Amino acid sequence: MSSSSSSSSSSSSIQKLCRNLIGSAVQRCRMSESLCRLSVLVKQSVESDRPMVRITISDTGIRSCLDFKQYIAYLFVYFLADGVLTVLTTGLSDEEIYQYCLNLKEHVPSKRSTRLPSRPKHGQKFSGTEITLCTYESINNLVAGFTCFLQKMLILKIPKVAVELVVDPANFSGTRCDNLFIVGEDIFFSSTESNIECLVSGFKDYVLKHGNTLDKQCQSCFSNSCVNDYDLIKIGTACDSESLRNMEEVVEAVIIMTELPESPSPSCLRASSVATRVFYFQNFLLCPISPSLLSSLASIDWKSFGLNVKSSAIDEDGHAVLEWENLPPYSHIYIAIHCYQKQYPFHFYAFDPVLILHRRIQFGRNLIKRAVKTAMDDLKEKYEGTLLSSHALKIKNYAPDLAHAIAGLILSSNDVHFQAECMSCLQLPPYETFDKKVEDCIREKIITAIQMNDRNPQRSHEAAPFLFEGESSVELELEEDEVEEGSASWDL
Repeated sequence: MSSSSSSSSSSSSIQKLCRNLIGSAVQRCRMSESLCRLSVLVKQSVESDRPMVRITISDTGIRSCLDFKQYIAYLFVYFLADGVLTVLTTGLSDEEIYQYCLNLKEHVPSKRSTRLPSRPKHGQKFSGTEITLCTYESINNLVAGFTCFLQKMLILKIPKVAVELVVDPANFSGTRCDNLFIVGEDIFFSSTESNIECLVSGFKDYVLKHGNTLDKQCQSCFSNSCVNDYDLIKIGTACDSESLRNMEEVVEAVIIMTELPESPSPSCLRASSVATRVFYFQNFLLCPISPSLLSSLASIDWKSFGLNVKSSAIDEDGHAVLEWENLPPYSHIYIAIHCYQKQYPFHFYAFDPVLILHRRIQFGRNLIKRAVKTAMDDLKEKYEGTLLSSHALKIKNYAPDLAHAIAGLILSSNDVHFQAECMSCLQLPPYETFDKKVEDCIREKIITAIQMNDRNPQRSHEAAPFLFEGESSVELELEEDEVEEGSASWDL
């Protein structure tokens, strides 16, 4: 994979249409349950004074079942150079290739959709769909937009779907990428991993390769010896679901936090940005986020993770952007959300060209919000001392002074047996007299207790540690007394 420039300042209507055509192709490939190829061909023609770009999106999935009458009017939101979109499609059991034509310049609605003569397959067994359209948009902008979009789609690591971006180099003035294969790792051709496992793997690669702009992980930020380092890259996951309209909807969330030991190089500044761009996928397609969902994400109790949201917005590509006030230096948080219907196959027409935007299912905001918070809880629970709440951080600031005071009380005591018992509880030699060692041990135990008590009580099954042995039984007795007193008050 070669490096690519960033997408253009704003996504054009033709690019939005093509993204949904790609999404339709992905669904057809997934529904075939066989190894498939999805190709995007961009070719420029200079036969006229105004260069025209021909875009062809093809796949080897199942046959497209088009019903143009349902949404032909919706195509008018897109501008096509010649006003024509052609579709070729066939299934494995079909003996011919069906051909359709949409003429958006036709004023009579009934004449806009035309079925052209079919082509014979001559006994060959194959399936697939090819959609072609033309535009006057800059080929450089188109290639940059497609590359950026496909790099983000790689986050899903959709099994058995190989993606290819091909650019005709004859008249392409930009960076030469005439045969840019987007996928090529073995995991893409495996169906043994769950969707959430593929999302975790793909999102981790995206982070390590700085947005999939590199062929390999960034050696400046993540050396080979540090890829699995517990402190450099931390991952939290969640998978939640609910039944709605007789259909189970699944929401998966993956959150990755990177903490670099030092300032990244100028080319890697995104690795320590104070803003998080949220990638939102719906039914295996990268989608823009809605203002209501952005509001829901911003309303999460981020302070319980030691974070403050300075601002929230939707960028020009439709991603939610959360800007943090107090993110640790050289740290960055990445968030990916994937919502999809568990039933398989899905409603077929919802994944044909254009209609995917028109009839997109709105997943529950509360379900998405809950999944993101659960993923944060998972990250916080797996990595000790990470994402402490604002309250815990304040208490933690008093740990050194408290440890110093307790150590002073122990070491200044004239009771030898008391000192020996304290040292035993601290797992130190019976007659340890080195003030610093005792104080450090007590401070570590205090901080550990603060960290464990800061976890989500609904998720944590491990009791918080006690500083001295014997506190556990006293605490339990107090709780039992409180319960009895509470019961007595109810009896009254």
